[in-house]
Formats: sequence, C-alpha cells, structure tokens
Amino acid sequence: MINKSTKIYIAGHNGMVGSAVWRSLSSKGYYNLIGKSFKELDLRNQQAVNEFYNLEKPEVVIDAAAKVGGILANNDFPYQFLMENMQIQNNLIDGAFKSAIEKFIFLGSSCIYPKFAPQPLKEEYLLTDSLEPTNEWYAIAKIAGVKACQSIRKQFDKDYVSLMPTNLYGFNDNFDLKSSHVVPAMIRKFHEAKENNHSLVTLWGSGTPMREFLFVDDLAQAIIYALENKLSDHLYNVGSGKDITIKELAKTIQKAVGHNGEIIWDSSKPDGTPRKLMDVSKMKAMGWTYTTELDEGIEKTYKWFLENINNFKEVKL
Repeated sequence: MINKSTKIYIAGHNGMVGSAVWRSLSSKGYYNLIGKSFKELDLRNQQAVNEFYNLEKPEVVIDAAAKVGGILANNDFPYQFLMENMQIQNNLIDGAFKSAIEKFIFLGSSCIYPKFAPQPLKEEYLLTDSLEPTNEWYAIAKIAGVKACQSIRKQFDKDYVSLMPTNLYGFNDNFDLKSSHVVPAMIRKFHEAKENNHSLVTLWGSGTPMREFLFVDDLAQAIIYALENKLSDHLYNVGSGKDITIKELAKTIQKAVGHNGEIIWDSSKPDGTPRKLMDVSKMKAMGWTYTTELDEGIEKTYKWFLENINNFKEVKL
C-alpha cells in the first residue's frame, strides 16, 4: 500500500516534470522522496543504476528523466535523442523490474502517436501509422518504454503504467532558445523584445497549427493520482482536452508578458503536425481531470521566469 512514508524515487527530479512531482508530493505530505542529480547518477550507465537500486531500495519509481528538446534539437541530434532516451528508460525499467519494484510510472509524450492520426488522439492509435519525422527519434524511444512497461504488466502482473502528457509548460522549463519548446521560447522572445523597446518578434511557421498545452503542476497531480490508485490499463493520455492555434498561443503569451510590438510569422520554417489534441476521456473516466487554464498557467510561468531570469539552464547537447 502507498502511504506518506513510501520510498519514492523520482528520476529526473531537477527537470521541469520531476521538480513539479517532487513539489506536489512534498506538499501532500510524502516525505521519503529520493532524487539524484546527473553528477550523482548517470542514468545511461546500467551498472550505476543497478547499484543505486540495490543501495536505496525504492518502493516506487516515477520516470521523469529524458533528453528533451524542440524541432531543431531533434533534427540536429537524432542519435542522442534515440539512444540516450532508450538507455535511460531501459536501465530504469529493467532495474526496477529486477529489484522487484511493484509500481513504476513511465512518462512519455504525445509525439508517440502517428503524424496524421485522427484527432483527438486516442491511446489505441499508437503504432497505427508513421510518425512525425521531425521528432521520430525521441518518439521511437518513448514507444519502446511504453511497450516495456506494458509487457511487464502483461507478463508479470506488476503495476507499470505509462502516462502520455500533452505539450507541457511551467516552472523549471528550458528557456534556452536553441533547444526549447514553443511556450518557453515565446515567453523569452516576447520578454526580450519588450525589454528592447517592444521590438518586433519573429516566430516560426504559419501560426495555424493547433496545439494543446498543460501546466506541469497539473501533470504532477495526474502522476500522484496514478501513484495513489491502480489504473486499470497500461497507457493513459494526460492533457486538458482543449487546443488553440499557435497564433492564439502567441497572443496569450504576448499579453501576459506585456509586449506591444509586432509579430512576424516566418512561414519558411516548418510547422510540424497540423493539429495535436489528446483524447483524455480515459483518464477522466478513471477520476482525474486538469485544473489550470492556459492564461493562468502562462501568467504563473512568466512570473517564475522573471524571478529566475539569471539562472536559466542551458542545454548541452
């Protein structure tokens, strides 16, 4: 049984998702949490991970560790995105299984679904068609992780579950423009333009693709829900179930930041998938739903950005 003293290992606890999980678990009274920085434990090193499991003996593992990045980073470093993500999750999942850990929560991404799958995306669309080429390296790794957890669940009846979040944003996001996702990249661009006499902001693509966004603390609540309950299936989408155009997103961020300049759309740059919306009815039926609306989440994130402007993490590839 899970209780407040259950020993929970959060892999990737310094990242955006892991830190939100840590924050949310702590605020609910969980006190036996383990986190290891990259310097303390290189998750790509199988022997090191196995030694960690033997020494610490966690009862639950939440895998929020991954090598992540936007279109540009995935495109330029395909091998690292494929191989390092597979190494990290294989070591964590197999190590947990061999250590007789009964509960494992694996976090994937909505990019596991086919590029032109029907919208909204249902869990059963996995592996029914080809992926979005710009981030298929990351997606293939994540699909392997989902399948590893599913097979352990099927063959050994352990509670290994995969949650697929939609596009996330929030505290501790990556604001490095070379490798960041759309929300932090826009927050930083609009902020810097505002500081530069409200100069014009150039954004990638046409602005017409539709995207769904979830505040990271809401994902943390979904993870806690999966921790405290035994979900009946192996794969669940986690999102708001609502999408907006990238143009609308830009306007929302521009307003939150207080930028009054012009926006130019560079349509020579790729758009990625035309629409991406998660069907979240399966998770909703299990009893969980999101709480933070986009404008509120963006305002909170911008406030965090301003408070932490001098110590952003840069991504080393």
